[in-house]
Amino acid sequence: MRRLVLAVFLLALATPAPAGAARFAVGLQKGASPRLVAQRIEARTGRRVSEIPPFALTIDAPSAYGLGAIPGVTWVERLRASRRLSFTPNDPLTARQWYLNRIHAFDAWAQLPSLPSVRVAVIDSGIDAGHPELENQIAGGASFVASSWQTDTNGHGTFVAGEIAAALNNELGIAGVAFPAEMLVAKVVRNDGTISPDAEARAIRWAVDHRAQVINLSFGGVRDPDDRSRDTYSLLEAAAVQYAVSNGVLVVAAVGNADSAPEQPWGYAGYPAALPHVVGVSAVARDGSVPSFSNRDVLYDDIAAPGEDIFSTLPRGLTAGARPGCVLQGYSDCGPIEFRKGDGTSFSAPQVSAAAALLLAAEPQLQPDQVAELLTRSAADAEPASGCDRCSSGRDSLTGWGVLDVASAIKTLDGTLPDADRFEANDEATTAVRIWGRRGQRIRATIDYWDDQVDVYKIKLRRGQRLVAKLRGPRGTDTNLFLWKPGTRRVTGAAVDRRLLAAQSKSPGSFERIHVRAQVSGWYFLEVKVSSTGAGRYSLSFRKRHRRAALQAARP
Repeated sequence: MRRLVLAVFLLALATPAPAGAARFAVGLQKGASPRLVAQRIEARTGRRVSEIPPFALTIDAPSAYGLGAIPGVTWVERLRASRRLSFTPNDPLTARQWYLNRIHAFDAWAQLPSLPSVRVAVIDSGIDAGHPELENQIAGGASFVASSWQTDTNGHGTFVAGEIAAALNNELGIAGVAFPAEMLVAKVVRNDGTISPDAEARAIRWAVDHRAQVINLSFGGVRDPDDRSRDTYSLLEAAAVQYAVSNGVLVVAAVGNADSAPEQPWGYAGYPAALPHVVGVSAVARDGSVPSFSNRDVLYDDIAAPGEDIFSTLPRGLTAGARPGCVLQGYSDCGPIEFRKGDGTSFSAPQVSAAAALLLAAEPQLQPDQVAELLTRSAADAEPASGCDRCSSGRDSLTGWGVLDVASAIKTLDGTLPDADRFEANDEATTAVRIWGRRGQRIRATIDYWDDQVDVYKIKLRRGQRLVAKLRGPRGTDTNLFLWKPGTRRVTGAAVDRRLLAAQSKSPGSFERIHVRAQVSGWYFLEVKVSSTGAGRYSLSFRKRHRRAALQAARP
């Protein structure tokens, strides 16, 4: 039984790396010139730097010593192999496209409406570009490996593409869920199954720059908060995803399969599903249960979709080589054994990506966070009555908010839409939104315990200036307000320097207030954080008072 390994972050350059060198990614400060920072690094190391503007650079070097101190650099990461296709080989084919009825794929309309096209990026192993089901559904493609994006010797990308956008032509074949979709195909998987960090990051940037509205990532790496040696968190991947989100793109990813984790079932969603603003998708079986291969996660498993016995398209060359006498060439019936009964969260994620495309086609003004909320909050709750004996009522770690229901999501467009947050993705000091005002202003935005716990704003203060900031969080939540000093690079994670904390609120509940005098001049960081389950709109206001005004106000 063959396992398709997506060993991310190796061997990315067309030219071989110098002997003894390792591969490093270097994060760029917001607004920094990639070319200028690259020149500084090349001057220091004597090594050629490759750009992934505007968020990162890559370099082959013996070590990363001194790179973090170069002006314009925010982080340095050594790139290691860590990603896998979310795919679990299983038994021979038993059924075809049963999942369309389960997710109510076409139930929202009495007949298929005329909708504007939506660009969905499939970042995977390429596509059989001449496949009759797919050839007219492709808006463009690019390869970030040595082989053409128009061929797919692996098969995974063509399978995923068929679920999303196979043509509705009333002929022999299958029906893609997102009938208005135009696919942007980015090939990142090489013939041996490996993929580099540069390829993934460059593919995401390419998709964003070519007006993708949804990005599907059906691969992932192990997440293990209890063992950093096994955890595959990548700063480069996070930066690329942040770039997509900040440019208004919805990112959907499989939570991963436990066959690539230390044990099965595995209690943590993999990366990139476990990154902020990414819709993490788990799997359900035909009987409503959650397969043992589907990763669990109380925080990052957002929604479930069918992930067993999935039937889809395959490259015709692959099926001809595997079963030349099979009647249904170009479909998973005729493919290698691992595709004949398509199991895996990577085959659940494309259904959610397709549903997102339908929402965007029906209501083009929707923002990514609105689409995510509409999909998750309209999902059908998974519980014992629906076949999931281990699921609890409401959100749970196995299926998130529940099982995808396309028709229900479309119908929610007739009601009140969720609030959009125009500031995302401002989740760290390095991506903070600058807020101006000589005296102050009021900001309204949203926060979500499961997907957007932190928002960060950058505010300029002069030495001696007083700042009063007030936060009114979503009702029923425990929210907190922090002020960080100039020089802060991170407000979350293990790398936080608590010595840079200037002030924090201490009140329980949703109303918070801080009052502080700036000790030095510079850019400070206001952090809004939700610490209890809940989501919704908040109001953040601040007022600056110059030292002279403060002294005058204090006089009798």
